[in-house]
Amino acid sequence: MSEASDDRRISLLVGHARRWQRRRWRGLVWLSGPAEHARRLALTLWHAQPWQAPLWVGDPQEAPVSPCLPAAKARTRLGAEHQLIVMDVSGRDGLDPDALGALAGTLTAGGILLLVTPEPWGERPDPNYARFADHSWEWTALSSFYLARLARQLGASPQVVRWPVAGPLVLSRLPAGQPSPRRPEDPACLTPDQARAVTALSKLKRRRPLVITADRGRGKSAALGIACARLLQQGSYPRLLVTAPRASAVDSLFERVMALCPEAQRRGHEVQLPATGSSLCFLPPDLLDTQLAQGTLGGSGALLLVDEAAALPAAMLARWLAAFPRMAFATTVHGYEGSGRGFALRFREVLERQTPQWRELSLDTPIRWAANDPLESVIQQALLLNAPLPEAHAHGLIDAQTLSVSQVQLAANEPLLEQLFGLLVQSHYRTTPSDLRQLMDGPGTQLRMVMASQGHASTAATGATDTAPLAVLVTREEGGFDPALAEQVALGQRRPQGHLLAQSLAAHGGHREALTARWRRVVRIAAHPERRREGLGRRLLVADMASAAEQGVALYGATFGAEAGLLSFWLALGFTPVRLGVTREAATGEYAIMVAKPLNEIGQAVLHSMQQGFVASLQGLLAFELRDLPAPVVALLLSELPERPLSAVERQTIHDVAYAHRDPALARAALQALGREASRAPLGEARLAHQQLVAWAYQNQPLADAPREATQQLRRVTQQLMTASMLFSDGQERLK
Repeated sequence: MSEASDDRRISLLVGHARRWQRRRWRGLVWLSGPAEHARRLALTLWHAQPWQAPLWVGDPQEAPVSPCLPAAKARTRLGAEHQLIVMDVSGRDGLDPDALGALAGTLTAGGILLLVTPEPWGERPDPNYARFADHSWEWTALSSFYLARLARQLGASPQVVRWPVAGPLVLSRLPAGQPSPRRPEDPACLTPDQARAVTALSKLKRRRPLVITADRGRGKSAALGIACARLLQQGSYPRLLVTAPRASAVDSLFERVMALCPEAQRRGHEVQLPATGSSLCFLPPDLLDTQLAQGTLGGSGALLLVDEAAALPAAMLARWLAAFPRMAFATTVHGYEGSGRGFALRFREVLERQTPQWRELSLDTPIRWAANDPLESVIQQALLLNAPLPEAHAHGLIDAQTLSVSQVQLAANEPLLEQLFGLLVQSHYRTTPSDLRQLMDGPGTQLRMVMASQGHASTAATGATDTAPLAVLVTREEGGFDPALAEQVALGQRRPQGHLLAQSLAAHGGHREALTARWRRVVRIAAHPERRREGLGRRLLVADMASAAEQGVALYGATFGAEAGLLSFWLALGFTPVRLGVTREAATGEYAIMVAKPLNEIGQAVLHSMQQGFVASLQGLLAFELRDLPAPVVALLLSELPERPLSAVERQTIHDVAYAHRDPALARAALQALGREASRAPLGEARLAHQQLVAWAYQNQPLADAPREATQQLRRVTQQLMTASMLFSDGQERLK
């Protein structure tokens, strides 16, 4: 098209953006065509008017403006506000789904998200696919179902402006705008939702934590800031603490505090109000955890606010919940660092157990833009941020056979895709937009489901509507390396992409054979929240292991955070621990544990070697690197050690500790033996005593602060364990 025609289209687009502005909406414009021509048009739009904080995202070497933000750094803009974002995915960067989701939330009312793509788009993978092309796959050989779906979604949506380089500009429909929400009585707040949140935050009760959930743009962080300002002015607390995954996440909180308390003194992320002597301080999660362990934080008068809680480990949040009598957790429902719905589901159990009177509050009214915002609707549907949870079908028939679904079938069945992803979002702490792409196009990815149906499960793959997945299993193929490459990995000379479990066992455990053998690794397993503890996960795993064995796979494995309930599940299925991480995982706050199960003779031989290495290293790790591994997990791991009956000398030594005056420190080996052998016994009420004993014997964890009381408590738990374990039934009375 001519230059005059291009100018006219840009003029029409700017006028359309003004109509969005009048309705306080934002929109997505899809610019497609040859890269250089499309970038020139995008640059013309960039200069068409003085946009507020325009942002160009893409490869800096290809961008016509500077600075240009690489898509990998999109999260650094969370909390910022832009009126124009040009996201160029036509070049060497390709499309980063997480960046698209994150940046859409920073666009202000009247703003444009300009997505620049090649034409045609979606027929082949783009360079961003290299991020998950496992060895030995080439990213160019992968499927592109995800991009094809995205192109279909954008092409069919009446809320998207389509701007082909060589074609006419197709403007989006503009339905009638919604009336502005009623302003609340609180002049600092913009919506009744926000006012209710501020009131609740300003009146936190002891042991009644508040959980606030909201989509982006609902004023969640601002509500925290307003409440902090009120608390500072009241002087109710000498020191308010706030934490979040990143300091930048609370920038808007501190800006709100300073706007409402102009007389306050601010230094970085600490605010002091001289009139009341109260202060507000941001502490990074790791520093907060450290000071809590040192006993310098917490206590009866302490208050802690946690923003973007879904991005923090549940185990860490649970520790804070026990230490701070007054707490509030705020999280984004459709987060890009963690799923708020998964957080609510997983953390709810902790809240019910530790603080059963906890409260929940939701912010639904948007503030940065008006209700029915076109961009929000398009992004949520395209990235499935609001993927629905399927019906539980409590009375539906569950087919006795599980159903394997290919990526081809999944891509052709949008309702099933949405339901499967909804299950994963609800069941897992961290689900991001990139996970949907991995599900649809990841190499070696396989899916298996349990379906509820009034008909037959086989109809699921054809798009029938009377079926619903109740549980889903996602796996990936690993291993199969040649011996030369496996040797290089074990020596630390190579680190091919992917193969998480097999490579870890080779690189950290020296098990070359773990890489040469074929594996199937569990990536995700999820059951409907209303149908848990019905054996659905077990059914999926049993069926899939049988299928993997038929295909010649040698080993079946999984890696997860070392939590007692999860570990018990895998041990009950016959899996064996083969590796423990020595640092806590950032995502879970727990130590990673790997388990495996052999499917043939090759797998049996490989597992035997790995198990020997695990047994040999376990005791030393517990004494040093894993001294704070939870005692319930330690007790379960000990049950996997080779059985060795107590000797007569060990029995006598244990008796002397329990009923005489034998120094426990000089009898540690015998008490370790007692802990090891008792781990296989049905202990009943003595389970806690067993956990206390193994924590002392293997991890040097004292049972009390005072040495004398610690020794007395150790004698008591030894007596209790001797009685409950039945290991002393033959000669216990004689020994006494």
